[in-house]
Amino acid sequence: MSGKAGNEVGGQVGDQAGGAMAIELAGESVLLLPEKALYWPRPRMPVVADIHFGKAASFRALGVPVPRGTTSENLAGLDALLATHDIGHILFLGDFLHAKAAHASATLQAMLAWRERHPVLALTLVRGNHDKHAGDPSRLLRIDLVDEPHRIGPFAFCHHPDLPADEAYVLAGHVHPVYRLAGRRDALRLPCFVAGARRAILPSFGAFTGGHPVEPAAGERFFLVADDRIFAIGPG
Repeated sequence: MSGKAGNEVGGQVGDQAGGAMAIELAGESVLLLPEKALYWPRPRMPVVADIHFGKAASFRALGVPVPRGTTSENLAGLDALLATHDIGHILFLGDFLHAKAAHASATLQAMLAWRERHPVLALTLVRGNHDKHAGDPSRLLRIDLVDEPHRIGPFAFCHHPDLPADEAYVLAGHVHPVYRLAGRRDALRLPCFVAGARRAILPSFGAFTGGHPVEPAAGERFFLVADDRIFAIGPG
């Protein structure tokens, strides 16, 4: 299962323990995780897109009755990654904060309590469009802030998938991709990873973020998140 156009995509595809799927991007082995994150083993780093802390609080500030607890759910999702994988660094592909309301005291205190439990963990945020409107996270969270494209090895870590990045392989978010899997009588919208020859788009990690239906372009593969495993569709 491979396709080549400058960078190898899916040169090695296979199921892993925990429902993850191993693929090759730009010559690097990575894992697509059912937790809706990408894990790069060599630097011990998961990549997380569009966590959108404070989105529910932002809606409530506008008078929209939405569920509470999404910040706790996001933090529990990060804890699940840390419990399952050898991690020294988490990289966020933008939209860490949803809006200025994400700076609310309750949201910040929950995030600070999580940070205190992981004091040596390195955190990097590639700023996204929501981050520019929301403002940078509190300095107390000790997050390194960078602009896109952020280069590490063969990868350009971006928020926007269409950002030019020279010869680097782009890892991006922003789109919140979901795939409509239809049967005769029913249909599901499943979060998905989209991987092509020069870029991959990650699903939204955050709770209460929604999704945008996408269709594969030429040479792209979709990797669907279904419960606790990843499965691939598209050209082999």
